[in-house]
Parts: sequence; structure tokens; C-alpha cells
Amino acid sequence: MKYHPLGRTGIDVPEIAFGAASLGSIYFDVSQDEANKAVAVALENGINYFDVAPYYGMTTAETALGAALKAMDRNTFHIATKIGRYGDAEWDFSADATRRSIEASLKRLGTDYIDVIQCHDIEYGDRQQLVHEALPTLRKLKEEGVVRNIGITGYLLDVLESVAKEQQVDTVMAYCTYTLQDRRLGPVAKRLSEAGIGVLNASPLGMGLLTQRGAPDWHPGNEKVIELANAAARLCKARGSDISELAIKFALSTAREFDIATTVIGTARAENVMRNISWAGEVIDPDLLEDVEAVLEPVIGAGWDVLPGSGGKAGK
Repeated sequence: MKYHPLGRTGIDVPEIAFGAASLGSIYFDVSQDEANKAVAVALENGINYFDVAPYYGMTTAETALGAALKAMDRNTFHIATKIGRYGDAEWDFSADATRRSIEASLKRLGTDYIDVIQCHDIEYGDRQQLVHEALPTLRKLKEEGVVRNIGITGYLLDVLESVAKEQQVDTVMAYCTYTLQDRRLGPVAKRLSEAGIGVLNASPLGMGLLTQRGAPDWHPGNEKVIELANAAARLCKARGSDISELAIKFALSTAREFDIATTVIGTARAENVMRNISWAGEVIDPDLLEDVEAVLEPVIGAGWDVLPGSGGKAGK
């Protein structure tokens, strides 16, 4: 496993980080035993950065992750969780909610500190509340040692970049914006890194978009994006491959070109952890990549909301 500095946090993150949303049974039922095995296999193979949130599974993901990590040496892993989002359309960046959220997360995770605390999907919350209540509260908690580093997450890159630089946060995690289909995070990540801010790329499969099964019914992607992603998946299958494999290999093999510190991949099964690790060590098929890029070319770099069609953004 390769490791890279996460901005100025002092944390060296593995090239693959563990996205723990799936532990909250948001895609399919996950037992605690399955969660335990997935987390243990990740740690045994060098994946020691876990990303979670109270919103994932409505607190069940944090609870499952905390239980899975209970017997592990706290000095051997890093936990990143979030504040601010507590429902499909519920945001609260007030000082009181921020403190209460962290207290609850600490209990569920079974720890007395959080390595990286992130303000969740900031473009949907109250910007003034974020800047004047949540972030100052997190800075106080950082001084108290309850949190070690402060970050923000979201989909809208212009919002993330402006807030990150203005507020001098430690990390930025953007989702679904550095994939086979959408690569807009690249130059933004480069600029953020130059400012000393660690960048995490979440969901290189585009929340199910770049899979053989295809985007789920609730996916906010544009109709044209989904249509061409499905066509690319069929091409990969016809060539004896899987578009998920190509997508993960692409994200991992090109991340460092833009100073992306790590790629957060969600999973709840030990076998998927091992599969992702094996893909990280393999060379991408250049001919297949070229052919898939030709299929996706009309929508490469297109956000979900910039083409006519279903449009929309995650969480809205």
C-alpha cells in the first residue's frame, strides 16, 4: 500500500481509504460480523483511514464502525467523521448542534478524539452558520484536543475551494468529481494542495454510475451521463472486463498527478476490500481505457447538473 501526506495534517493516508457508509446498510443489509471482517481485512492490508458520518444509515454506520474498531489499537488507524448533515434534507451547522453531534459520534465510535472532523455537504447548509458557528466551534474543540483536523465535504467544487481557502481548513473531500466520467476535481485539487490543504476523492464509481449494474433509481445524474455510462459498462463486459475495475484503476493511477492524497472507496465486504487492493497494484489496460473514453467523450467533465435532463445534485 502506498501512502501520501494529507496536506498539513501530519497524517500519511493510504492510497485507498475505507468509505464506511455501506456499514450503515444503506445499499443492502450488513451484519456486524460482516463489518468486523471488512474492517479487519482493511487494517491487515494497510488501509488505516476510515471515513464515516452520522448521516450514513442514520448513525448506524458510525455504530458499526466503532464496534469493528473496538479491539484495535487506536494508534494504528485514523477516523474521519462529519457534522452538519442529519437527514436527506436536514442540515444544522449551529454551534450547539456541532458540539452535540461530536459528543454523540465519539460515543458511537468508541474513541475520545476524531482525527479529521468534516462539515458535511456544505453547499446545502447555511453558509453564515457554517462560517460563524460550526467552524469556530470546531477550532475550539481542536484546541481542546477533541478533534485533530478540520475539513469540509461536498459536490460543488467552486464552493468547496472558496470556503477551504477563506477558512483555511485542513482537508477537502469531494465526491463523484474525479472519475472516469467527471475529472473536474483534478485542477481544483492541485490548487488546494498548493495551499496546504489535503484532498480526498470520494466515490470513484460515481455512486454506482460506473458499475455493471448501473446507476440506482435515486441517482441524481443527468440522463445523458447515465446513458453513456451504461454503454461504457456494456463495452467493458463485451471485452471480458468490468467498468468498476477500470474506474478504480483510473482513479488510483492518476490521483497523484493532481496531488489527490487518497481515494475513498465504499465497501462493507472483506472480499471487496481485497479486490480493490489487488486492482490498485495492477496496470490499467490502455486500449480499453481509450475505447471507454471514446464512448464517454461527450460527457467527460460534465457535472450532473450542467446538461439538460434529470440533473440535480446528491442530497437535494
